[in-house]
Amino acid sequence: MPQSTNTRALIWDMGGVLVRNMDPSIRGLLAEPFGMTYRGLEDLFFGNEIAYKASIGLASEADSWEFVRRKLNLRAEDMPAFTATFWSCDRFDEELYDFSMALKSRVKVGLLSNAYAETRASLLQRFPHFYNMFDQVIFSAEVKMAKPDPRIYQLALKELGVRPEDAVFVDDFIENVEAARALGLHGVHFNNSQQARSDVLAFLDT
Repeated sequence: MPQSTNTRALIWDMGGVLVRNMDPSIRGLLAEPFGMTYRGLEDLFFGNEIAYKASIGLASEADSWEFVRRKLNLRAEDMPAFTATFWSCDRFDEELYDFSMALKSRVKVGLLSNAYAETRASLLQRFPHFYNMFDQVIFSAEVKMAKPDPRIYQLALKELGVRPEDAVFVDDFIENVEAARALGLHGVHFNNSQQARSDVLAFLDT
């Protein structure tokens, strides 16, 4: 059970939480010719060493895709279609959007995402109302540090003007949640939308 808290801020992760792969079969079909599962393909793109550099602003999304292209021995001319298909299964969780918008009269809402420099413009193009739900947005590449680095949580708290004990942080990676808890934030490990809403409300209502 959540401990009693004077919650003044709700901080969301993005990828895997607000924006998620809603149809694994699409990436599964992309991965199949290479003898991979969709999770293997995701790990190849998101988990490679270039991707980490891109997440702290030391490389680009294009650099990460070039790493994937070489690993899979794809032709350069095939990459635009390949990457477009890869991203086509991502959807914005409109229920969590509505949930957050309804909470904005009670708490500040922030975004803390490990993401590339290109992400801000890409999200605006794909999901035009995405940024309406936030009072503050931090993308790791723009600030040159990434979760679970304690400094990026401290930056989020500073920009929202709240103490750690007055903030709830939601992420799908348990190591990121544990890093937030170590700093004194209340952590919610995301499994699905219903569970996340329930856990956040439990903190707000205590």
